[in-house]
Amino acid sequence: MVNPFHRVNPRSIDLSDLNTMNFTKNLGILLFDDVEVLDFCGPFEVFSVTRGGQGVTPFNVFTVAAQPEVRARNGLRVLADYSPEEAPDMDILLLPGGLGTRKLISDQSLIEWIKNRSEQAELVLSVCTGALLLAQAGLLDGLEATTHHLAINRLRKMAPNCRVVENKRFVDNGKFIVSAGVSAGIDMSLHTVCRLLGKETARATARHMEYDWKE
Repeated sequence: MVNPFHRVNPRSIDLSDLNTMNFTKNLGILLFDDVEVLDFCGPFEVFSVTRGGQGVTPFNVFTVAAQPEVRARNGLRVLADYSPEEAPDMDILLLPGGLGTRKLISDQSLIEWIKNRSEQAELVLSVCTGALLLAQAGLLDGLEATTHHLAINRLRKMAPNCRVVENKRFVDNGKFIVSAGVSAGIDMSLHTVCRLLGKETARATARHMEYDWKE
């Protein structure tokens, strides 16, 4: 029986080249029905087009979803690379937002998966209401966080032990980097590239995207 998940990644990279650079990161993006498109497509673009030394790709970006096909906001259909159970180890986990997060909050098995994968990951990123998933998993206690401006009050209720801030594009807590809504995920992603690979690499990525990055 053919596995419905797409295992062959067209963005696959030469791991031998990356090993010589001593840098390669598996970056998994969680997808779900009614995910906000730019929440995941913006970071996907940033990490996919980033180039390190000798032009190698430092990030192996893939998608994870409970079902093979996801219908994002406004009807965009996306085929996921892996199921949650079969996804490879992730150095970086990225949680986008969207109206679909409201249903996921009550999915205890997925919340446990997020909690477990977050413990294993080096970095955990959230965009928009992806922060609500981190809150539901109890991962924002003692941290500073933000989210889409329309979900700020909800995040405060869900994470009473978190300092929720407004009017910030993103907040870097070290392991957990949390961004505001939609386009703010691009700024957070470029910040992450800057943190891991340096300002010049992040600037080059922003130039390639013709994105006006406010460093």
